[in-house]
Amino acid sequence: MISGLATKDSFSQQIDKCGMYPLLAEGISTLQVNVGKKCNLQCKHCHVEAGPDRPETMSRQTAHEVIRVLADSRIRTLDITGGAPELNEQLPYLLKEGVSLGKEVIVRSNLTVLAQPAQEYLLELYKRLQITIMASLPCYRVEEVDDQRGKGVYDSSIAMLKRLNNMGYGKDESLRLDLVFNPLEAFLPDKQEELEEEYKQQLLNQHGIVFNHLYTITNVPIGRFKKNLVEQKQLMKYKSLLINSFNSATVPPLMCRRQISVSWDGYLYDCDFNQMLNIKCMGADSIADFDYEKLAKRQIALDEHCFACTAGSGSSCGGSLV
Repeated sequence: MISGLATKDSFSQQIDKCGMYPLLAEGISTLQVNVGKKCNLQCKHCHVEAGPDRPETMSRQTAHEVIRVLADSRIRTLDITGGAPELNEQLPYLLKEGVSLGKEVIVRSNLTVLAQPAQEYLLELYKRLQITIMASLPCYRVEEVDDQRGKGVYDSSIAMLKRLNNMGYGKDESLRLDLVFNPLEAFLPDKQEELEEEYKQQLLNQHGIVFNHLYTITNVPIGRFKKNLVEQKQLMKYKSLLINSFNSATVPPLMCRRQISVSWDGYLYDCDFNQMLNIKCMGADSIADFDYEKLAKRQIALDEHCFACTAGSGSSCGGSLV
């Protein structure tokens, strides 16, 4: 049963009003793989609740299943996330095999982890394989970044962005460097195009940094972000903001309709947020049972947190939707 189905502001009811319930997948273009919850940071907004002490990590067997699915399907993009993906020993295998299959490969990085001596070798591997780096930078000001991510994170992030620029990232056509913005507090992101222009001007003027695109992602009230909202007595206010900002135009392009998420232990979910709530996808339990034709037409599992993806301009792992 879908949680909250009978409530006044049920997400499922909103989808029904749009004439799209049940919400169905429209193919699978992206396989997003969460390789584990270990991270060198403990960001306030993290829905994964990742951190240095988290033991969850993907095995070679599960990584092999990921590559098998990519080889046997029409999926075009491998999107690797965490935690900090760089802390999982299967990452080089996934990168090399994904590229060898002709897939676009994206790594979602917090930047600071690449400065650790044990992970620095990945920089040259990223460049050689032409991996797209999608880097989190919640603001271009030091105070806001350090408040959300920890003291010293801003300076470390800027230093790594400069290093990536020196390697050609953000400059060479084949080396894409994208940034990700998450709001610092309980509000919706500003317009993506306007914020991208602001970021580009500020980072260039302050640090000489260039990048390709900025993607805005709405914080979902789960995990560590939800705990912070509860502590600040802002949870209900934020949920109301998401519900009242529902935009029906964001429903057709929702990322869950063309993407599927794999957890570190091989289970399948409609998105990374459902994964953190353990709401498994309909149609197959694990990647070992992956059936592209069946999953490409599956019904999407919905719940209250889905309002975050349909609020305002919408939100996805690839930024705003409209």
